[in-house]
Amino acid sequence: MCVGETMAVLGPPDPGPLAEQSLLSMAVGGAESNVACGLAGLGRRAAWLSRLGDDPFGSRILAELTARGVDVSAVETDPERPTGVYFKDPAPDPEAGPGHTRTYYYRGGSAASAMGPDLARHPALRRARILHLSGVAAALSESCARLLEALLVGRDDHAGSGPLVSFDVNHRPALWRRGGHDSPAAARSLLALARAADIVFVGRDEAEELWGTARPDDIAELLAPAPAVVVKDAEHGATSYVADSSGAASYAGRLRTFVPSLPTKVVEPVGAGDAFAAGYLTGVLEERDERSRLRLGHLAAAAALRTRDDVPDMPSRTETDRCLALDEDAWAATARR
Repeated sequence: MCVGETMAVLGPPDPGPLAEQSLLSMAVGGAESNVACGLAGLGRRAAWLSRLGDDPFGSRILAELTARGVDVSAVETDPERPTGVYFKDPAPDPEAGPGHTRTYYYRGGSAASAMGPDLARHPALRRARILHLSGVAAALSESCARLLEALLVGRDDHAGSGPLVSFDVNHRPALWRRGGHDSPAAARSLLALARAADIVFVGRDEAEELWGTARPDDIAELLAPAPAVVVKDAEHGATSYVADSSGAASYAGRLRTFVPSLPTKVVEPVGAGDAFAAGYLTGVLEERDERSRLRLGHLAAAAALRTRDDVPDMPSRTETDRCLALDEDAWAATARR
């Protein structure tokens, strides 16, 4: 079950700058629903919980997620507030290099921003094996922040029958600023949420920006006692730190696993982090070992990097099984190409 805002996405059908376009195409995008679509594309049962406006954008989102195999039966429709929208501006800065895309969000006062802590009692949440959340939702509004706190910090079943809670830090500085929060406030809020999760995803670069912590080992130590921390380092690879069988919460008791990224031509980076989370969580649901979980994350992220769509077509089971069967030397040789 993934909880958070999804928006209509409007962007040029080609890589040209937004200001020079006369036509735009419409798609669907949102950190949490991207993960749900990725999970469904990899063969897992996935659901998305949120609020949408009673408008054509909301209808499009429901139709597209349903077509991708995501259960949207718990989504609420708001007759007063609109569905959020955002626009993509491909490579507006010539110095930014290939694959750069600027995004413009119009989500203030959206239906999803009215989510609040009451949603934490939704019965659908208790039926999930994994509950996936993101720092994006925490920055949408004060009520959304309280919802994230209820689902993470305020839960009382860390070792009980509730779902595993996965949290992607997903720091969006502009979104926090629009909510009236300075950088230290965002850093404190996201750190508290991350430490309360069972599985944390964080980029090495965003950890450095948020907390001044750049080394993966130091990031894992900072985020303890979260039982599993996955630090993503773009084209270099990803490192996970997982509590050992004794349940040790400190950094010193973690199993450290590094898997290098696969070489991929970057068409657009938007959605790659969400795809990685979907791949890794697929490995968790299938009870795979840590190395396989990270490889699934890289395979899914590579699929996202090769397209301008927020949600890519996931690799086939034949492809993932072949890549998971590679020994370490063969995977590393592939990653060096």
